[in-house]
Amino acid sequence: MKRLMCVLATFAVIMLASGRLSAWQPPAAQDGFVPVEQLGNEERLPAAPLVAGAYGVAWGAILFYVWTIRRRLARIERELADVARRVPPGGR
Repeated sequence: MKRLMCVLATFAVIMLASGRLSAWQPPAAQDGFVPVEQLGNEERLPAAPLVAGAYGVAWGAILFYVWTIRRRLARIERELADVARRVPPGGR
């Protein structure tokens, strides 16, 4: 089974490298090149707002994560300082 998977993976890599798998395209709905200015509104995607929103959500999640880590680290530092005050200097 492992050998079969290796053979299939090798075949897929060879086909991708030769361009046979990546060159296949489904039949086009219309023939020829159509400039983007001539496309109707139903054929345009609002990509810029979606990409900006995705980046905003990702950065928001990263900032929230860093903020929670900072809060936890500050709490641990306070607890460590409290323990250091309770333990007499120089040992037990």
